[in-house]
Amino acid sequence: MTLVFVYNAEAGVLSGIMDSAHKLFSPSTYACHLCAITHGLTRMKPEWRTWLQRSGLDVRFYHRSDFRRDWPAADIQLPAILMQEGDRLSPIISATELAQIRDVGQLVALLEARCDGGKNDDPAL
Repeated sequence: MTLVFVYNAEAGVLSGIMDSAHKLFSPSTYACHLCAITHGLTRMKPEWRTWLQRSGLDVRFYHRSDFRRDWPAADIQLPAILMQEGDRLSPIISATELAQIRDVGQLVALLEARCDGGKNDDPAL
């Protein structure tokens, strides 16, 4: 099983600069709540990086266009956190839920609650 994080943002240096400016000047309209939770203006937040390293989980990160290219049949609102088992994706945390999370601690608590034992009753995408 792999935990899949899908950002509602594009890859690349210019996109990163634009995203950082958007987070700084108009955070309430920034479209990627996952980015806002896990990253500061220029890099991944240290407490998030530490949790990822200590979690022991296999993880994969996608930007929007890369995810759409690799998973064209996955019709989900982004950002999202998913569980991949083979060629199957199951939702762990939705875009709507990510919009309610305010910090890394809340995100980690929800991930740990939903990933313990691989329990997830949501249907595959």
